[in-house]
Amino acid sequence: MHSDIVDLRSFYSTTLGRFAERSITMALSSIWATVPNERLVGLGYTLPWLERFGTDAERVFAFMPATQGAVVWPATGPTATALVFDEELPLVDSCIDRMLLVHSLEHVENPRETLNEIWRVLSPAGRVVIVVPNRRGVWARFEHTPFGNGRPFSRGQLTELLREANFTPAAWSDALFFPPSRRRFMMRFHNVLERAGRRLWPIFSGVIVVEAQKRLYQGVPVAQRASRRVFVPVLSPHGATRLGRRNEAGDAKPSVARVTAS
Repeated sequence: MHSDIVDLRSFYSTTLGRFAERSITMALSSIWATVPNERLVGLGYTLPWLERFGTDAERVFAFMPATQGAVVWPATGPTATALVFDEELPLVDSCIDRMLLVHSLEHVENPRETLNEIWRVLSPAGRVVIVVPNRRGVWARFEHTPFGNGRPFSRGQLTELLREANFTPAAWSDALFFPPSRRRFMMRFHNVLERAGRRLWPIFSGVIVVEAQKRLYQGVPVAQRASRRVFVPVLSPHGATRLGRRNEAGDAKPSVARVTAS
């Protein structure tokens, strides 16, 4: 099930959505390194974090998948949003310094192909930052938040997927340790529960945040041949008997001799 752009905007306008945004912002801040003259692209619904981390970037674009829908952003100035297909990004090779994925990878049809396309557009020193629902977390079990839709991941699954797409995980972080409750009583203690969760139950975070670096070189394993090809002579029909081949050879010599004699 895909998250619609209207539902995403509605969720982050609520109190629970604002608390979730702050928690993810803290997790991103712990692994986000400043890159001078950075070209930053967000894929999915990344507007709240592009406004925070894209202020010092040279260029910032918000790519929104066609299955999700798009909105105009920013409110003032030239539009920096585009409706795209995640496996065919409208960018040339090695032109982006960093790509941020939020509400994206868990909804794509083929995560490996999407990561391969991201690898293509990233510069040699490029980085990708991914935010995905945690398979062990509570947020992935409730559908009243966007993190309850799509395919959740574990750290092991995400590591294997990144390595298959020629990425090396460099830094990890977690967010959303408080329960996704819309009750005011529970939301009053979200700060306390968030801090307690980081210490007491870190493996049960709502989302996993990982920064991965682009890997330029990789060894290709050599597969052992299971069988070898057997070449059959052209003038010898497949399945012909030994006697038949002798007769054919005996008939061929006189015909050649007759042609030469004439």
